[in-house]
Amino acid sequence: MPKKRKRRDQDGLYQRKDSPYWWASFIDSGGKRTRCSTGTADRREAEALLAKWRLESHQERRWGEQPSRTFDELMLEYLRSVTANKRCGERDYDSLKRLTPFFTGRELHEVGPRDVRTYVEQRRDAGAQPGTINKEVGLLSAALNWANRELEWALPNPARGRRLKEPEGRIRWLNRAEAAALIRAARSEPKASHLVDFIRLGLNTGMRRGEMLGLEWRRVDLQAGLVYLEAQHQKNGKVGSVPLNSEAREAILARARFRAEHCPASPWVFSNKEGERVASVKRSFATACRRAGIEDFSPHDLRHTCAAWLVQAGVSIREVAELLRHSDIRVTMRYAHLAPENVRAAVQVLEGCESRSSHVGGTRATSCTG
Repeated sequence: MPKKRKRRDQDGLYQRKDSPYWWASFIDSGGKRTRCSTGTADRREAEALLAKWRLESHQERRWGEQPSRTFDELMLEYLRSVTANKRCGERDYDSLKRLTPFFTGRELHEVGPRDVRTYVEQRRDAGAQPGTINKEVGLLSAALNWANRELEWALPNPARGRRLKEPEGRIRWLNRAEAAALIRAARSEPKASHLVDFIRLGLNTGMRRGEMLGLEWRRVDLQAGLVYLEAQHQKNGKVGSVPLNSEAREAILARARFRAEHCPASPWVFSNKEGERVASVKRSFATACRRAGIEDFSPHDLRHTCAAWLVQAGVSIREVAELLRHSDIRVTMRYAHLAPENVRAAVQVLEGCESRSSHVGGTRATSCTG
């Protein structure tokens, strides 16, 4: 008696325990079995989508026709295969929310450069900044390139080369008096006892907001005075560490005392009394800034402030780049203007130089006597 074939090896729809959606199994145009999510929990929608996929595979096998692909199909495949495995996938989902109202239902072979330009113009009219628009159009371009490379869809890419010129990056930092005022204001936030420690740690390490809020106790080494960052925790995708000075260490110890009193089993450095990770400091941070009389300052600007203080103290740009874990030192060079004394000292070297003419070989020589 032949062995009964498993449900998933047969053509048709099936369900998986780990997914709320219907999954499809069918033979693609290359004669290989394909199993993929339909992206819908509605049986009728899933059946219609499976019928479409089967027809397209048949047409491609029989007549070599390339099936039409829609924007929605493209993004579903890209998000499922690529974005779901990215460290910063939230950015893709935010961009998709903007792209979808304009492109949803559109067949990709009908989308041209004019459509992309129209989208860009509409987003600019809505007040979106060039950097934001570049991320959105960049997502569409990346998805098209990926589909052509990995799925062999042979689609045009009208989003390629549509990058807008972005203004020079904004740098906002606090002086010492302003920082002290912000810390005092943060101490008066009764519902956000973690805020003052968050600010102190940011000012003294230059860590990013997500790196601090996602910090686990297993990656804190107070004896060595280091915080360890694994590849998935860093923007550059590399393993690294951040040194702790006395102020940063005291902020960590304050969180340790909070943990011991309220939630000794919590794995998170920044947690609430129930031991749950603090997801955001946006509201409490804004309130503290308002109380301190500080305008136009975000949590990320704590990182800018740390860099500014280091440069002003005479720390070299290369050392600052290493601490902030910049992959390109040109990013760190944005802070170079905060240390004009370094440049002044360099030109003062010339004050001890005097020029003299030499007739030996018809050359002119310069000597420094200082």
